[in-house]
Amino acid sequence: MISDAAVGSTPDPRRWKALALLCTAMFVVNLDAQIVLLAIPSIERDLEFSAGSEQWVLSAYLLTFGGFLMLGGRAADLLGRRRMFFIGTSLFLISSLLCGLAWTGAVLIGARTLQGASAAMMAPTALSILVTTFQEGSERNKALGVWSGVAGFGATAALLVGGPVTDLLGWEWIFYLNIPIALALLGFGPILLRESRIEGPRSFDFAGAASITIAMVLLVYAVVEAPTVGWISLQTLGLLVGAAVVFAVFLTVESRSPAPLVPLRIFKSGILVGGNTVMLLLGMIGFGMGLLVSLYAQQVLGYSALLFGLGMAAMTVMTVVASAAGQAFVTRIGFRPVAAASMALLGVGCLLLSRISPTGSYLGDILLPLLIFGPGLGGCYVAATIASQTGVAAQEAGLASGINTASFQIGGALGVAICSTVALAVTGSATDKVALTEGYQSAFIACVAFAVIGMLFAIFLVRPPREETGSPAGTPTPALAQATD
Repeated sequence: MISDAAVGSTPDPRRWKALALLCTAMFVVNLDAQIVLLAIPSIERDLEFSAGSEQWVLSAYLLTFGGFLMLGGRAADLLGRRRMFFIGTSLFLISSLLCGLAWTGAVLIGARTLQGASAAMMAPTALSILVTTFQEGSERNKALGVWSGVAGFGATAALLVGGPVTDLLGWEWIFYLNIPIALALLGFGPILLRESRIEGPRSFDFAGAASITIAMVLLVYAVVEAPTVGWISLQTLGLLVGAAVVFAVFLTVESRSPAPLVPLRIFKSGILVGGNTVMLLLGMIGFGMGLLVSLYAQQVLGYSALLFGLGMAAMTVMTVVASAAGQAFVTRIGFRPVAAASMALLGVGCLLLSRISPTGSYLGDILLPLLIFGPGLGGCYVAATIASQTGVAAQEAGLASGINTASFQIGGALGVAICSTVALAVTGSATDKVALTEGYQSAFIACVAFAVIGMLFAIFLVRPPREETGSPAGTPTPALAQATD
């Protein structure tokens, strides 16, 4: 057994290979969150979904993914990060196989529910392993830059590969593709990853775990269903009130627990709160914009899923490049200017998209905004991720990673719901191209508003540690956990 402090002072020679494995895990998790978007028409036809129920192929994954993230991250701290990573990956493999073999819509939705829960174990655990493997500072920033680039690539690659795979091989293969990747993760993981967890006696806060998970599930379910049933419907308001009540119970439990699932002191860090707030808004913009541009390209411009996917390659490349450059800028000038500038790029990209026309084209209406939006997405993701992990004690790395991932995913659910509601409010029951375009224009303006709010949060809330405590920025936090080879 060696302490995390020793790991940081004596770098693991396998750390860069471990990073490649962890990034692969995050890639497949983000890929699966959106890859079904372009396959839903085929799935709906083959499995004979009833009207409106096909949305649950996507929503079931997002519901359990967003709902179990904080629990998954904290369980990794308590039970072992490598162990939880392997459990999550094994369940991901099984659920992916079940998705591909699904013979009814109910079976597919059930398998997607399990797949989301397994992803909620994989994503925060992988990030916490990365954080405890690389010492805080320039090397960790480089690692997080690679991580962010791959994560962004996974999210955009879903639109790039989902169409071709569905058209050429069938929708089942968007799930079967996960199987060899999961097998590789399970095969190389024991060689490249070392175990780490909290030192000393460990107790599990079951009341805290149950209350935060129920609150998160109620919140995500309310947001996912709101565009369909209405934001002021009894269902939506009841779910939101229920989520607030259960969350209040959670806060009470945590404040009194001798070994809380989520030590509330972690939220005293302005850099953590600011970074995750920016990440929440980034999710709202990224998911909202992705949905809108996909609908515009296919419903108004008439592009096939395959052609639209190929068109997204421009943004994918820019996102990856900006993630690599973003970590260097964060190391040199800090989180705040990088996050603020990136939010500005996101806002400009969405503002240009708000000028789309019913008779537009990819080159005239979409390409330039994508080339501007991509660097904003990559730069903001890496800046917010580094900020939200800075100064976090080693024994809370999994928790901080869970909060970070949950912020992005819940932001995504909010963004999709709000943008869908805005577009529908403008379009109404009309289905002609002019009306649809006007709805998308209004929703893109909503994304601009999200970006402005995000830029303000980046400027005023994302404060370097030296502004909070008087200590130099980037000073490593004492590590209190244990690690073993």
